[in-house]
Amino acid sequence: MSNGLTGIVKVWEAKLKKSRVTARRRTNSIFSAMSVAHVDDEEDIHVDNEVPHVDKEFSNHDTYSGQWSDNWPHGHGTCSWAGGCIYEGDWHRGWMMGHGKFTWPSGASYEGGFKNSYMEGSGVYVGSSNERYSGTWQSGLRHGRGLCDYANGDKYEGHWRRGLPDGKGKYSWINGNQYAGHWRRGRMNGNGTMLWANGNRYDGGWDAGLPRGNGTFRWVDGSCYVGVWSKDQSEQSGTYYPSSSHSGSFDWDPEEVYLENLSDCRIHPGEEISDHPSLKILNWPCDGEDLLKNLRASSVDGGGLSNAGSEYSFDGSSAYCESGSPGLGRPEDLDMLPKGCGRPHIVIKPTKKQGNTISKGHKNYDLMLNLQLGIRHAVGRPAPSTTLDLKSSAFDPREKVWTRFPPSGSKHTPPHQSCDFRWKDYCPLVFRALRQLFKVDAADYMISLCGNDALRELSSPGKSGSFFYLTNDDRYMIKTMKKSEAKVLIRMLSAYYKHVRAFENTLVTKFYGLHCVKLTGAAQKKVRFVIMGNLFRTEYAIHRRFDLKGSSHGRLTDKPESEIEPTTTLKDLDLNFIFRLQNSWFRDLCRQVDKDCDLLEQERIMDYSLLVGIHFRDMSNAGEPLNTGARTPLVNGSPSLSQSASIKLGASMPARAELTMRKNGEEAQLVGEPTGEYYDVVLVFGIIDILQDYDISKKLEHAYKSFQYDPTSISAVDPKQYSKRFRDFIFRVFTEDG
Repeated sequence: MSNGLTGIVKVWEAKLKKSRVTARRRTNSIFSAMSVAHVDDEEDIHVDNEVPHVDKEFSNHDTYSGQWSDNWPHGHGTCSWAGGCIYEGDWHRGWMMGHGKFTWPSGASYEGGFKNSYMEGSGVYVGSSNERYSGTWQSGLRHGRGLCDYANGDKYEGHWRRGLPDGKGKYSWINGNQYAGHWRRGRMNGNGTMLWANGNRYDGGWDAGLPRGNGTFRWVDGSCYVGVWSKDQSEQSGTYYPSSSHSGSFDWDPEEVYLENLSDCRIHPGEEISDHPSLKILNWPCDGEDLLKNLRASSVDGGGLSNAGSEYSFDGSSAYCESGSPGLGRPEDLDMLPKGCGRPHIVIKPTKKQGNTISKGHKNYDLMLNLQLGIRHAVGRPAPSTTLDLKSSAFDPREKVWTRFPPSGSKHTPPHQSCDFRWKDYCPLVFRALRQLFKVDAADYMISLCGNDALRELSSPGKSGSFFYLTNDDRYMIKTMKKSEAKVLIRMLSAYYKHVRAFENTLVTKFYGLHCVKLTGAAQKKVRFVIMGNLFRTEYAIHRRFDLKGSSHGRLTDKPESEIEPTTTLKDLDLNFIFRLQNSWFRDLCRQVDKDCDLLEQERIMDYSLLVGIHFRDMSNAGEPLNTGARTPLVNGSPSLSQSASIKLGASMPARAELTMRKNGEEAQLVGEPTGEYYDVVLVFGIIDILQDYDISKKLEHAYKSFQYDPTSISAVDPKQYSKRFRDFIFRVFTEDG
């Protein structure tokens, strides 16, 4: 073997040896969040005063001035490329890594985080056209949350994905028009609101930048058009509702929205970065130069070895080892990783929408039509302005409104294709006030519940025999209920209303309506249902969900990891985490759980649960590990200040989940022992199933099961005992992140 080749092999062996040492330090941090650089990288980036300062000029006229170690720029330094690009900032073994500023000959500049020579983390880009983007980056692309001021005066603030607006965001045109809602690949897509400078607005669905599906167009004078929108005129249908001040005929074509109103609402393409920092490769005169140059080139052009933004980064960080050498990033290379490089033992599968769309021919299709017709009538019915100070008569169980819906229509109801039915609204003033209290817009509410194919039926009924339906936008859940449950809700409605009005951050289920459909004729069938908020309607994919009661009997699904889907509801004895919250949030949680349990105990309610959804921050919606630079960075378990305002108790709360292990024994251990292995997560949680009172059937169940099992382990116990046990359990599962 030649001396030159021997030297290359020795260099490569030394780097692999160091990478193994690094990998062992990562074992307890499989899903660790990352900021600009991995914590271990930051340790390596620190350079003591003994690192020499050099001034170098290379044969291709590139120059470098700064700290230098082992034939690499390492520490702080400035590089000037012959083409005019300049980088000044932190280096790590030849890579731009840490904080720095990169300027282009055109006058454009970027200042912020770098990782493996990619713009990554938080940073500000000012383009040659004076376009300015401030936000998070991943692999050289705008990715995460950010604000862009375009060169033409337009502005976008919201979420980005791979360089394009994607997720929730607001776009403001220089002419005064605004759109706030969902985006996909740089276009308006999903639910959103367009507000024109003249005061007109459209609320509803969008597809590829145009109105599509159910939507409402409102004029500034109060008139509105409600219907189905489509670029294909044959698919359009709707109804115009004039304002009280409007008189005479009104001739309006929805095509005006497509052809005229949206003509001045073009999305600015943004300035393109022509020469990315990651493409600037220096010819360092080091041992093994040819090998390392080839490896670097493969990381830039997307070859066999992973780059910094690889979708195969399995441990939440770049696939590069700490030494600066590229690591193995392809799935087929996982078995070749050094011993100690942990791989996820939590299997995350791709998330998907729950349930089956109820279409024509479905056994509950007519029931869905009845429900939608009733809600449209109840919510759209003219009513005086709702006050939150309700009289006691509004809560009277006899306060209900019956409406008949004949197929041919009537003075107050439209013709329809379903059977003849009667519709009942329970305590309509109370639920109207609740929707106002929960800040639910009436038009949005109708669009969610009454759109085409709006409902999806979950595959199986719940334990109580009730069926569950979800709206197409996942905003609301509809549950069929027993007469006894409806009675409990009406009985406790006054106390519930006072409670949710007094405690804005209450964790108890949000109720928006209580209704009944009664079929006429021989069947005389009655179906009661309640409309609730869907707890898991969040921008984060839910990877794990737990239903927690604080009891142990029958509280185990006993499914192997490979069979657990994101929609699988796990139970108390399946829970293998302790959730550590930032101190102030933990105190808020304790106070609110106490207040909510006081209400339920007072109303003689038991058998409720805390439903918890977990999003692992370094997992994509497809269930794949990813680089976490686009997520909200955690600092000591807390979000960045720019994000904290949008976080509420139980909604999108950052936390650290510590893995637990249960001891083997005859008695079930409700909470396992902490292991010291942490995952950065986002939590969504709330108290559900609050309509079961401690009636005679539950008392008999308690007496019967107490002979067979430990009375403290069963669910059916006295409300006071249930409340105490529930609180004790929750305050063991949730702790301060000290």
